[in-house]
Amino acid sequence: MALLDVRTREEVRRLLADLPHPVRLRVFIQHTDCIYCRETRQLVEEVAALSDRLSLEVHNRITDREVAERYGIDKVPAVVIEGDQDYGIRYFGIPSGYEFGSLIEDIRMVGVRDSGLSPASRQRLARIQTPVHIQVFVTPTCPYCPRMVRLAHQAAFESPWIRADMIEAMEFPELADFYGVYGVPRTVINEVIHVEGAVPEGYFINELMKVTDPEAMAKATAAWERMRHAIAAGHAHSHHHDDED
Repeated sequence: MALLDVRTREEVRRLLADLPHPVRLRVFIQHTDCIYCRETRQLVEEVAALSDRLSLEVHNRITDREVAERYGIDKVPAVVIEGDQDYGIRYFGIPSGYEFGSLIEDIRMVGVRDSGLSPASRQRLARIQTPVHIQVFVTPTCPYCPRMVRLAHQAAFESPWIRADMIEAMEFPELADFYGVYGVPRTVINEVIHVEGAVPEGYFINELMKVTDPEAMAKATAAWERMRHAIAAGHAHSHHHDDED
């Protein structure tokens, strides 16, 4: 049975009708220990069928290990959106609910080959010369999450140094737990910079540019270490109560 209804298919077909450049979608799956691999593959297959500008490649993370390693795929399901190069745009977990809109907007962005960021943001991102990893934790029912996923993916498109992951928090609970994700969206930049909620473009770029400031990174690292201790203490406390029960 199709995942996309007739109205959604027509709307997506309309949105992707005028893409000037081709877009390749890569889906990474495995056949065991993956809740939504089958549905993610089907969803992306249905989208790919709606435009002759889209092509699809499906990879098994286990048997296609070299490809998975090349794209930094360490968990599944995963989706990569690329054009004539890999822009560092990643989805981990099924892009459903509100995140389906992010997927379509990212396809459009790559098809047009334009991030859509302001000139000021583009100028600032051009100063980044070291690797940056952005993780945006989301849930499919969060209406504010797509804004942060889009900003992260726009930044990744704009800078060859940036990789940006959407991470569906409920599919990867251990990761969400590690970063203390109690609400979404929560954005983690290079492990130590944490942005709560949906924020404007300028604010997000300010936070992102801290990676170029050693003093700001030292402060963020110290704050993250304090947060990790608090999370660990909270876990120990809850385990103690569980033992008592």
